[in-house]
Amino acid sequence: MIPIAILEKYQATLKTYSKGQVIFRENEEAHFYFQIKQGKLKMFNHSEDGKAFIQGFFESGKSFGEPPLFQNSNYPACAQCITDCSIYMLPKDRFFELLENHPKVHLKLTKILCKRMIYKAKIIQELSIHPPEHRILTLLNHFKETANTAELYEVKLTRQQISDLTGLRVETVIRTIKQLEKDKKLILKRHKVYL
Repeated sequence: MIPIAILEKYQATLKTYSKGQVIFRENEEAHFYFQIKQGKLKMFNHSEDGKAFIQGFFESGKSFGEPPLFQNSNYPACAQCITDCSIYMLPKDRFFELLENHPKVHLKLTKILCKRMIYKAKIIQELSIHPPEHRILTLLNHFKETANTAELYEVKLTRQQISDLTGLRVETVIRTIKQLEKDKKLILKRHKVYL
């Protein structure tokens, strides 16, 4: 994302978090740009009945939680570490100074945010009107497109993560993936999914 040398020039600090630790909670005020040096985390919301809805997974080299910085709003979701993480934190004022002084970085970030918006629009549509087969294929094809490969793509999501991202039960995901394999819409090899 943003080159480490540039982050360090603007005095980003590197903080470590343990697996399960919350980085920020829904409705907390946004004060920092976050970029993962190492590890993996999820952003999610809880419904009234306590069920978690996963907004996305983020791993090494990715940033997260930027939109509230641009509109002076609170975080729309919680961020929690799935593994131990080391994360660069850059105060909001320095983040904007960095973007002003590095237009190529600013453009790259804008493109990433636009991709995330398109993904959210697709998922909202999938959750509201489409059957499980369509939801899962749309999700998996999105990740393949994001990987920008024409070759056989290995899906790096677990069945549970696919469930969390589509709003389907894990059992439904497992059954649907088997059916999609029978329909020759994906390939299963050693319990891994390929497109």
